[in-house]
Amino acid sequence: MKKTTMITLALGVVMGLTGLVLAQGKNTTISGNLVDKACSARVAKAANPQEAAAGHSKKCALSENCKASCYGVYSEGKFYELDDKGCELAKAALEKSTKEKGAVFKIVGKVDGAKIAVVSITETE
Repeated sequence: MKKTTMITLALGVVMGLTGLVLAQGKNTTISGNLVDKACSARVAKAANPQEAAAGHSKKCALSENCKASCYGVYSEGKFYELDDKGCELAKAALEKSTKEKGAVFKIVGKVDGAKIAVVSITETE
C-alpha cells in the first residue's frame, strides 16, 4: 500500500510538471495598437491609455528616433514590449498599413510577463 501511494504521488508530480511546461510554451494572441517605446510612457500617462495608443500616428512611430526605440502593443490598456523579431515585424506592419492612426494589429507569440516573443503580426482593422 505504501509503495502504491508513493507511485501515485510521483505520477501526479510528473503530470503536473509536464502540464506546467506545456502551458509555458503556448502561443497567445493579443490584439491592440502598436506604439514605439519612446512614446509609450506618454501614452501610459494619458487618462485612457488605449485611446491614446489608438491616436498615436504612424508617422511618429516610423520616425527615426521612435523606430530605433523598438515597439510594443497596447492591449486592453496594458503595454507589452516586443522582442527584436517583433520590432522588425511591427515596423514592416506599420509601413504596410494604409491607416495613419487607429490601426489594430494581431500579435501572436509567447507572453512572459509584459514581454512578447513574437511569431507574427497582422493588421486586423
